[in-house]
Amino acid sequence: MFGGRCFMLNGHMCCGIEKDRLMIRVMPDRYETLLSKPHARKMDFTGKPLKGFLFISEAGYRTAAGLAGWLDEAVRFVKTKPHKKRKLKIARKSRM
Repeated sequence: MFGGRCFMLNGHMCCGIEKDRLMIRVMPDRYETLLSKPHARKMDFTGKPLKGFLFISEAGYRTAAGLAGWLDEAVRFVKTKPHKKRKLKIARKSRM
């Protein structure tokens, strides 16, 4: 979706890495507060920011404490979502 690596929790996108930026999902009511923190910016690929997603520059997650703080925000949000059931893929019989 965004040219990076994504990590899921309970079937929902939680966080990821795109180039050297950490991507996180955050609670809607925490978005503006977290956006005002150093190293955070709106997640924007096409000129239109994705609501509820932030990019964190490398300086913001360089330390273990910095990374843990951002990941805690993402996990806190995803845990508010209901678990998604996995869709089972049915193997098709090959035609001969």
